[in-house]
Amino acid sequence: NNAFLVKKRNIKKPFSKEPNNVTNLHSFRYNGLIHKKAVGVVENPDRKGFTVVYKKAKATRKPAKNLIRRPFKAGARRSLYKVKRLLKANHYRTDLCKATLRRASAILRSQRPIKAKKAKTAATKS
Repeated sequence: NNAFLVKKRNIKKPFSKEPNNVTNLHSFRYNGLIHKKAVGVVENPDRKGFTVVYKKAKATRKPAKNLIRRPFKAGARRSLYKVKRLLKANHYRTDLCKATLRRASAILRSQRPIKAKKAKTAATKS
């Protein structure tokens, strides 16, 4: 047990609310607290773009210098491409690359304006 664990009925794998957990699954692989290198994606406070938060492996014992925040606001395609490049160039947990991109694209999708649906007119009988 831990403070971040979320258990619900009829769900086999419990969820986790810990920071830097990209999939929000309670497992060793995705845990953002215990690994030297971990990556997380959060929404920007102004609801424009997202911020990638990742750990520096060399600063594991210095919590103040441990996390690096990198905001991305350049647009969806360019931002996702830059995130992918950032993770690959730094040899940064290749197993988390796809999950990070999914989380980032979900945040960008949630920021899109909702399209107004056209009102359907009922066909009248003559």
